[in-house]
Amino acid sequence: MHQIIIIGSGPAGLTAGIYAARAGLEPVLFASSVSPGGELMNTTEVENFPGFPEGIQGPELMEKIQSQAERFGTKVEYADVSELDLDGDVKRVTTADGNVHEAKTVIFATGSAYRKLGIADEERLSGHGVSWCATCDGFFFREKTIAVIGGGDSAMEEATFLTRFASKVYVIHRRDSLKASKIMQQRAFDNEKIEFIWNAEVTAIHGETEATGVRLNDTVTGEERDLDLDGVFIAIGNDPRTHLVHGKLDLTEDGTIAVEGRTSKTSIPGVFAAGDVIDASYRQAITAAGSGTVAALDAEHYLAALEDN
Repeated sequence: MHQIIIIGSGPAGLTAGIYAARAGLEPVLFASSVSPGGELMNTTEVENFPGFPEGIQGPELMEKIQSQAERFGTKVEYADVSELDLDGDVKRVTTADGNVHEAKTVIFATGSAYRKLGIADEERLSGHGVSWCATCDGFFFREKTIAVIGGGDSAMEEATFLTRFASKVYVIHRRDSLKASKIMQQRAFDNEKIEFIWNAEVTAIHGETEATGVRLNDTVTGEERDLDLDGVFIAIGNDPRTHLVHGKLDLTEDGTIAVEGRTSKTSIPGVFAAGDVIDASYRQAITAAGSGTVAALDAEHYLAALEDN
């Protein structure tokens, strides 16, 4: 019987591990067997995480946070969680290998997943000119013409990064202004390799075996046109990874896990949530880390109350 099981290995989950381990609770943390470390593993330079004035690469930051968690005693298991039984005093976490792990508390910090356009051929051409990760696939588009779809910080970061390889980067956005922060916008505007296509929605991706272009619909006039491309990078946001708790925990209108006020307490006692899975607004590494801190402290207080009863 574990005191705490943490599900998720991004900034929220690992920071929860740091705090829980330092409290002597010997947490077990389940990281994905396929993509541990969360979305920062797909991020290039992180400039806004406190303590790194010169910036730090996303994977390096996650490695450091994990090392810190393990140093204090967090046990990291690379296994995918397939089922949760959260009712009752004993929580049961089943992994893909069929093993069942029991704990008094669970911290759910599974983060978010790339959002899809939901159009024909998007999935079929994934890995064949369609990508959601510039750092993973940018190298393959050296001296090519590509497009980034989106208008937020992630889209601006992807576009700016891709100019290291591509000869031309279009940014396609369905509105006439960006949602990205001012500094990220300005970097993109100042980059001579980046051209913006405003008020445009991608309705189709062309190509038989490789992506060769997209069809654009003008959101103002309704006019359609085709744009020839060698690659398409989709950066339109993320959705919280809540599939394991559907029908088990209360969710908000945004699809995130509902928590009580500024706490991490979910609709089930002893179950806590942290990071992007509860945050539809800020979605930053540092806010996720802070959220993980809250979850660990809430779990610690919950366990202390159990002992007092």
